[in-house]
Amino acid sequence: MVEPSFAERSLVNHRDYLINGNIVTSNAVSVTETEVWTADGHRIAYDYLVIATGHADRVPKSRSERLYQFEEDNEKIKSARSILIVGGGPTGVELAGEIAVDFPDKKITLVHKGPRLLDFVGSKAADRTLKWLESKNVVVKLEQSIDLNSFRDGQKIYHTSNGETIVADCHFLCLGKPLGSAWLNETVLKNDLDFLGRIMVDDQLRVKGRSNIFAIGDITDVPEIKQGFAAQQHADVVVKNLKMMMGRGRDHSQCRMETYKPQLAMAIVSLGRKDAVAQLPFLTIIGRAPGLIKSGDLFVGRTRKQMGLNPNIVPGSSLTRY
Repeated sequence: MVEPSFAERSLVNHRDYLINGNIVTSNAVSVTETEVWTADGHRIAYDYLVIATGHADRVPKSRSERLYQFEEDNEKIKSARSILIVGGGPTGVELAGEIAVDFPDKKITLVHKGPRLLDFVGSKAADRTLKWLESKNVVVKLEQSIDLNSFRDGQKIYHTSNGETIVADCHFLCLGKPLGSAWLNETVLKNDLDFLGRIMVDDQLRVKGRSNIFAIGDITDVPEIKQGFAAQQHADVVVKNLKMMMGRGRDHSQCRMETYKPQLAMAIVSLGRKDAVAQLPFLTIIGRAPGLIKSGDLFVGRTRKQMGLNPNIVPGSSLTRY
């Protein structure tokens, strides 16, 4: 939203890379042993099923609508003198960093309910991130929340849970989204969810106790930091296993299935255009070095290349095969 043209590369129509598949744009509402039901009445039969519903996030369906949303948010940023960001996870931190670097004259306040930023990483990474943001004049308020239930458009005064008053021309909500598993609660998979709503999977990423249903991404109970590159590794393992199983027909007993090993505790969070903070298994670093890995492109070029698309598409041009 800080750079709308970036969305031209990051928003991809499924049809541009899934050229031989049947795409149904609808919410899944139920699943049986043999079918998935959708909100608009489709009943889709399956021999093998992969559930990758991630987090429940209300976003526009079409690419053009999402691009328009990014442009609207960009105009909101450019026209504001003061901005409130609610949530100090990776999304809130990266947004604050981008605005602070691209629009250094704007007053930015970030409010986070936790005792430190980036709860999912270690304290060293969180502390260094806080110092970096403060060096860019971002005001960070920890262990506080904002009540937006009574918010009205045009409102510029916000109240924190500690009784503080924040004046801002606009706000952005960067809180974690609920898991996209509620639709499974009344299905044959209702007993395959843990107490957090995650799908319990085995080492082959199959739903535990089931031979033909897999789950990948944030919705699984795999003990690791939930990140895009980990979800890609999930997909690679499941693709190999599906190929193996389909090649064996109905007899899966002799299949040598690929197993998934949870990722080590690694994370990279961008800080503006060129910097980033990286938590590695035995090291935490911040600055240009980790920024070279992620901040310049946010892995979009690599992801597009994996999809068979041109990684360096010029904004406004038509999508082409790579």
